[in-house]
Amino acid sequence: IKIGILCNSRLYLTCLCPDSKLKDRKKNVLKMLLGTHPPLSLSVSIFKQIYVHYEVDNTDPNITAPKTTPEPAAKPGNNGTPAAPKADGVLTLTPPQWIQCDLRYLDMTFLGKFAVIMADPPWDIHMELPYGTMSDDEMRCLGVPQLQDSGLIFLWVTGRAMELGRECLKLWGYERVDELIWVKTNQLQRIIRTGRTGHWLNHGKEHCLVGMKGNPENLNRGLDCDVIVAEVRATSHKPDEIYGIIERLSPGTRKIELFGRPHNVQPNWITLGNQVDGVRLVDPDLIAAFKKRYPDGNCMAPPPPDPGLA
Repeated sequence: IKIGILCNSRLYLTCLCPDSKLKDRKKNVLKMLLGTHPPLSLSVSIFKQIYVHYEVDNTDPNITAPKTTPEPAAKPGNNGTPAAPKADGVLTLTPPQWIQCDLRYLDMTFLGKFAVIMADPPWDIHMELPYGTMSDDEMRCLGVPQLQDSGLIFLWVTGRAMELGRECLKLWGYERVDELIWVKTNQLQRIIRTGRTGHWLNHGKEHCLVGMKGNPENLNRGLDCDVIVAEVRATSHKPDEIYGIIERLSPGTRKIELFGRPHNVQPNWITLGNQVDGVRLVDPDLIAAFKKRYPDGNCMAPPPPDPGLA
């Protein structure tokens, strides 16, 4: 969709746009967003909000847009990229897949390789939490290196785990290349100032470390900002915006999430965690590899010796 600026004014009160209906429409939209009786602190400066007028160009894109050739999909390789697109050049996402497991014991070698890993570990941050945590040594010994030869990892950290997370990235073979910040807001879109975490200051944000291993190809750099502003939800429920950022960065590739829960399952992702419901796999090769490694389907205990190593 093409858009064009109609008015250079940045404030409602200084708008000189002759179209009064346009201003009235903006006023109505603000009323709809804030409700019939908005909070006084929000309604006082309602018309001092910065905004821009836009005009939608409804011309037929099939007539005006030049023809383009779809870019080829990533070549198959060790980073989990897809082999080929459909005939129309569109990559097809696989349905969500998940495995209920204890990641301390899971043999991850049967899963194959992935372009992107995301993990939200239950760090031991020395606080009372509504879920079990893992010790520092258990985190260091996770089988993350088995999942990637080349690719990116997104690692959520908080509190004292910020330094431990950087240490784990180095141990697993990654270089920290970037960092995302999630600024937490409440239902009124205000920054939370009374967070329940933080020993010295109340935490109103969380960090997601971005690590890189090898030289991953076909990444779309520079599309998104490194700040997410989103409402808090259930305990440890991270913002859904992270999935869009990752998909735009590495479209159509295999992705895996560690320590996921039922709300985390996503198309083109495999979710591992002890709170997901059973096992759901659709990839025939992955199903065969899983049955070979875990004949009884139980991934909540230390696995039997690998028959291939006997």
